[in-house]
Amino acid sequence: MSDVHSARAAPALQALAEYDPAIAALSLWCVHRDGPRTATAGDRITYGPEFEGMPAHEQRGLAAHHILHVALRHSARADALAARLGPAFDDALFNLAADALVNEAVLAGDHALPRPAVTLTGLLREVRGDDLSGVEALGAWDVERLYFALASSGSEGQGQKQEGRAQHYARTQEFAQDLDRQSGNPDAEGDVQDSARWRQHITRAMDAGRAAGRGIGRIGHRLADVPAPRVPWEVILRRLLSQAVMQAPRVHPARPARRWIAAAAQADRAGTPVPGFEPGRRPVTDVPRIAIAVDASSSVDNARLSLFWAEVSGIARRMRAEVHLMVFDDAIRHRARLDPAASQMPLPDLPRGGGTAFPPVIAEARALGAAALVILTDLEGDAGPAPRNLRVIWAADRPQVAAPPFGQVIDLSA
Repeated sequence: MSDVHSARAAPALQALAEYDPAIAALSLWCVHRDGPRTATAGDRITYGPEFEGMPAHEQRGLAAHHILHVALRHSARADALAARLGPAFDDALFNLAADALVNEAVLAGDHALPRPAVTLTGLLREVRGDDLSGVEALGAWDVERLYFALASSGSEGQGQKQEGRAQHYARTQEFAQDLDRQSGNPDAEGDVQDSARWRQHITRAMDAGRAAGRGIGRIGHRLADVPAPRVPWEVILRRLLSQAVMQAPRVHPARPARRWIAAAAQADRAGTPVPGFEPGRRPVTDVPRIAIAVDASSSVDNARLSLFWAEVSGIARRMRAEVHLMVFDDAIRHRARLDPAASQMPLPDLPRGGGTAFPPVIAEARALGAAALVILTDLEGDAGPAPRNLRVIWAADRPQVAAPPFGQVIDLSA
């Protein structure tokens, strides 16, 4: 692969300055190189030999497609989601979701794409039966939410697993993967900074495009997929749990405080009144408990349940606390005490179905004397009355849809 600027893409990138000022501005923050195939990885775009054989208008559209992959940080977001889901992560499905989003945006900016091309409106119509305009769809969906919607779109028929609707649509559209993940582990602090930096780039670029009145700048301000600089939810959850299990030393009336002993001795030598007794404190030896409740009701799909379970495993490994697991729907179906030393904790094979009821797990956590209860759920259920002396943390995907009446909420989609 060459280390110089792409010769294959140069004419298309130069033409974008006239056809689409917003995309042209974003292209300045991308690395363009010639390579064996046309693909995106991180902020690097490679242009394969087939790119040169395309008509000029399709070259501009395909270059815009990959520039948006970079600007929307799809490679980094794929890395972050893969780290959370582990082996359950599907690279091809994420690529399909990302391609559908950027293709819809490219077409809305009056560009052409090599045919056939996967689009967001076509994918939503095939998988969910939604009939939205391109602008409506782009304003409602981001890549993570679309990934989970596609992951739950498989069907069963005649006792045999059938091809999922999303995979069927991708096959009929001759979808090919063009998004590569970055190597290495995602860095939380760097990820937030990178999101903020690209958000600034996108805002400036879209302003320029809107002022010019052409290209993607006309609709770019409606893109729901623009990366937001947020503190990762894993960091927030870890901080809340650390605060919950932190215990102050207890008062011990039978043992005087050291400073009282010193003050009493000084008063005896000086012949002055002895100060009032001050009890000492002793260190806490009880191991704090954390209760984790995983919602396995029929309203939680397998992809989301896998995400919940990955975080349960992480909590058990990281926290110096006794971790008790409950899997529930309208009642508690499974109880276990987790072993933090175990490197792998497989998800129990549980029957799915039923509604969701939160009071049973809250009562169980109180009976255990837990310092905190983490409920990993979609929030579709009756929360019941607020418990006393128990910190409740709701970890949910899209919690703004149904906010609970008490406790603290962590947005898993952040």
